[in-house]
Amino acid sequence: VRAQGDTYQVVADVSQFEPPDIVVTTSNCHVAIQAEKVAEDGTVCDTFTHKCQLPEDTDPMSVSCTLTEAGTLVITARRR
Repeated sequence: VRAQGDTYQVVADVSQFEPPDIVVTTSNCHVAIQAEKVAEDGTVCDTFTHKCQLPEDTDPMSVSCTLTEAGTLVITARRR
């Protein structure tokens, strides 16, 4: 978690996954990123999981995420 001005940022490289395969959840100042690539035969061929805790002064209603064209997931949250 990086602090930049009045926001916090979490950055993850998920370039090997398609956008529908990526799930981001938040709960009690925790962020979880999960991604799963499924082969045509239905088997899981690649997974990605990352969990982190946001600082206590994070505004939980301000958490958002953006996926860049290069496959970088950027999660931002405002500080209170």
